[in-house]
Amino acid sequence: MTEKEGKEQDETQLDKYEFEPIKGYPMLHWQGKRPFQSTRYYPAQLKETHGESIDGWLNKIFWGDNLQVMSHLLKEFRGKVDLIYIDPPYDSKADYKKLIKLKGKRVNTSLSAFEEKQYTDIWTNDEYLQFIYERLLIMRELLSDKGTIYVHCDWHKSSYIRCIMDEIFGLGAFKNEIIWHYYNKMQGNINRFASNHDVILMYTKSDKFTFNKVQELRDKPVRQIKRVWDKNSQSLVNAKDDDGNIIYIEATHKTVDDVWRLPMLQPADQNEPTGYPTQKPEKLLERIIQASSNPGDLVFDCFMGSGTTQAVALKNGRRFIGTDINLTAIHTTTKRLINAYKEADNKLPGFEVLNVNNYEIFRNPIQAKELLREALEIQPLVNNSLYDGEKEGRMVKIMSVNRIATKADLNDLISNFDYKLFEKRQLEHPNQPVEKLLLVCMGHEPDLAATLEQEVNYKLDIDVVDILRDQSHLEFRRDSETDISINEGHLVINNFYPMNLLQKLSIMKENVEDWKELVESVMIDWNYDGAVLEPGIVDIPEKNEKVKGEYKVPEDAGTIRVKITDLLSESLEVNINNG
Repeated sequence: MTEKEGKEQDETQLDKYEFEPIKGYPMLHWQGKRPFQSTRYYPAQLKETHGESIDGWLNKIFWGDNLQVMSHLLKEFRGKVDLIYIDPPYDSKADYKKLIKLKGKRVNTSLSAFEEKQYTDIWTNDEYLQFIYERLLIMRELLSDKGTIYVHCDWHKSSYIRCIMDEIFGLGAFKNEIIWHYYNKMQGNINRFASNHDVILMYTKSDKFTFNKVQELRDKPVRQIKRVWDKNSQSLVNAKDDDGNIIYIEATHKTVDDVWRLPMLQPADQNEPTGYPTQKPEKLLERIIQASSNPGDLVFDCFMGSGTTQAVALKNGRRFIGTDINLTAIHTTTKRLINAYKEADNKLPGFEVLNVNNYEIFRNPIQAKELLREALEIQPLVNNSLYDGEKEGRMVKIMSVNRIATKADLNDLISNFDYKLFEKRQLEHPNQPVEKLLLVCMGHEPDLAATLEQEVNYKLDIDVVDILRDQSHLEFRRDSETDISINEGHLVINNFYPMNLLQKLSIMKENVEDWKELVESVMIDWNYDGAVLEPGIVDIPEKNEKVKGEYKVPEDAGTIRVKITDLLSESLEVNINNG
């Protein structure tokens, strides 16, 4: 890279985006509310491409914190997104898990299935409201003038979110409060009326928004008066025949209103379920996408989950961008889209998978924190949601485990410190720090500790443990192992041992008779360029089937890259010499 190119790259990474003032009133206030008036550009790393572009467009899937992904998108897509649908956390105080199940019976273990935690919907004080507030502000910047945003929520925080939406988009931007009644949900004895609906809030960027009326089939036809447009009165009137008699019709469809009676997905359903928690049915997203976008429009979902929005957008001829911080969501969506492309009859643009500010040292953030506590001998704290533990008299905060810690990551601490306790300690011991802290991170900005003390305005004793720098000898994650060979023109995967998965199943390597039972997919790039995986082989079997494990090598194959993904969505990528 030349000096000029390096300078241009630095300038790109420092791009700053300022936002228009919020439209205001009413305004919701909460503890620790902070203005969010600008963000900076984050570069993205292209990891995989599937399919080909059409008219220069490839759909996009991002792995990363959606605040940083959206900051990245502002550079190219500010004011260009036509429809946003999000199904964010609900502050439900629940852990969401996915069932991990072996694909067969030849692995010698008493444990053939277990639940793996995907994410925790538990928040400290009003941290949730700040989280939603900042992301909705950037979504407003991404929306086009004809754009619409749908925010999916439930009873936990719907009233608060509506106030925040009014503040950001303005009162006139509100269009609908949609009730999704899922009549097939069963609840036990909860000592109150059962909660069998979600709320979907619909807001628009301006009065120029796209809206197409959606029709649904009636249970049985209804006899109705035919209505026609009268040019003279500029209104709908009853249709009449030549003799002046009112004309009746048999109506088989009706226009959808703001109460949607659609079933939830059930475990027994055969087609849609991916096993990902909180997955929504395609019928729900189909209604939203058809109503508020047209073919070719750009649809965005930054809490992607299982990829329902992306799959439905693809099937309806829309372009899409999706993002999620959960690696399982990225793998689930990728697999789902690949299958959707196979089923599509018409030529569709492919998609690419990108990373924004992610380190791949830890695959599962929840598991990573547990491993860090154990490795650093951090003592757990009971009933303390702010700190992750205590070590040698210091309160421990574990920062993000898959990227460098930035000043923005300090907001949780700044908002939720016990300032009354700090003030009391300062009065009792003016020359001593009010708190001793240990920040654990995977790389960090150099002035992290100084920034925290300056923002708090109290004397703090802060120590920073940087795992990448200080504890590089610690091995938190066991790498997978594989044995791959090329025999008589075929690439053969002889063995594959996903060590983390085996550990969770309490399985020794020698007890694995069929490695295929542990594998979700195999992808092979026959001419790997050293940077971006472009699979020529995508082996994603049906739920109860297994990967093939043997693949014919093309005559023009060069450097071969093999990506094997296990049931935990953890992947091993290796290069094979085709000499």
